[in-house]
Amino acid sequence: MYAVLADLNRRELKQKYPNLAKELESHEGTLQVTSADGVDIVEKTTEHSFTGYVPTAIDYLRRCDDNEQAEKTINYLEKKGEINNEYANQLRRTLKECGLRSFGSKKEDDYYLKKGGYG
Repeated sequence: MYAVLADLNRRELKQKYPNLAKELESHEGTLQVTSADGVDIVEKTTEHSFTGYVPTAIDYLRRCDDNEQAEKTINYLEKKGEINNEYANQLRRTLKECGLRSFGSKKEDDYYLKKGGYG
């Protein structure tokens, strides 16, 4: 997803995604990641916070085993209206250009139970 955002200039970002641009400019709620495996660091700091959590498209993609499965997941989420066409295309592009693991490390079975302290 970051590869897609890198292609947008600041003006386009502000026009298309004003709230995101505001958040990025304010640096509010940012985390300093000091590891190549930054996703795991962020998750360790947010353990026990899954109550009421609704998985995102990225969460579903992180459960996929390969690009074909990820493509099917994107298609499904788009068809069901969980994500719009524009976001689906961004995910496909990122998948193609950066690979499946660019969305984060693979989430294994019982991920939320284990990370939430129940497994």
